[in-house]
Amino acid sequence: MKPTGVGIIGPGAWASVSHIPVIAASPAFELRAVSTSRRSSAEAAAATHGVPGYDDHRRLLADPRVDMVVIAVPVAQHGELISAALEAGKIVYSEWPLANGLAEAERLAELARKAGARTVVGLQGRYAPEVQHAADLVRDGYVGAVLGTTLVGSGMVWGGEVASHAQAYWFDNANGATPLTSAALHALDPLHFVLGEFDTIAANLVVGRKEATVTEDGSRIPITAPDQVALIGTLASGAAASVFYRGGASRGDNLRWEINGTDGDLVLTSAWGNMQVAQLTLAGGRGADTAAATIDVPASYSDGIATGLVATPAQGVAGLYAQLARDLADGTRTVPDFAHALRRHRLIDAVERASATGVAQSVR
Repeated sequence: MKPTGVGIIGPGAWASVSHIPVIAASPAFELRAVSTSRRSSAEAAAATHGVPGYDDHRRLLADPRVDMVVIAVPVAQHGELISAALEAGKIVYSEWPLANGLAEAERLAELARKAGARTVVGLQGRYAPEVQHAADLVRDGYVGAVLGTTLVGSGMVWGGEVASHAQAYWFDNANGATPLTSAALHALDPLHFVLGEFDTIAANLVVGRKEATVTEDGSRIPITAPDQVALIGTLASGAAASVFYRGGASRGDNLRWEINGTDGDLVLTSAWGNMQVAQLTLAGGRGADTAAATIDVPASYSDGIATGLVATPAQGVAGLYAQLARDLADGTRTVPDFAHALRRHRLIDAVERASATGVAQSVR
């Protein structure tokens, strides 16, 4: 089977440590073009990666060697670029969040449905080997019946400082890249993968810090994105669930996820709070065990992930690409797609309504 030709719109910091090394290591994909918004950066990216570089995304979309387009730019630009890629008839892989708000997510999902397009959304946290193994352990009865789950994490980048004005968009709620839409949802997707969806949810979204310092010049910018995200609800299984995400980093645990059942417990931890790139440790105990002990994850859970990418920030992305390669070969559609992303955007909308009204929302 010939490799799928990939074009990346936005081959910057994130794509350079995730998509590009994953594509280079996979026989199923081949990088064939990159696109940026400026001629100078397009030429620099082309020289770095040895492929054509365009300063107009329309030229990348017109390249017949590009079968799949990766959208790796700030979420405020997703609507225009994803729409154009769908109209060009490409496979579209969008970084998460898919859209800036529910209405835009509905529009993009409908465009994809009407086009019959194969789509992918970058919710790669579920492909961490530790998450995959935890899902199998729960399914196989390791904890017995699931009673409840608690997840506490740090959004890391939403602290009191930001490196540059180019990154300051994170702190403006209107731009759609917040601790709720990004860090918390990147953790909630693996939670749903392992334990199932929320049935009802209550929420409290708080803007704790009111300003952040831009370290490149010492200026202060306002914060309007809630940096304290508290969720509590009931999963469709009947299990209780509590999730708390804070902006910035903690001097304590930056990620701890417990799954508690009638017969045992599982615990996933990391020093880094963003689950989609965190290096996780899985522990558990059951029966007569008095404490949780580290559980070794079988090597089979890393199948399809190049050795050099295991235990790196690109690991989850590599797992997603490996599953996408199987989907393309088999004609299946199992990776998170735009329809899946729309469900996650509806969850965000329910959380925001629950916080605004003080009334628990149905998420069915």
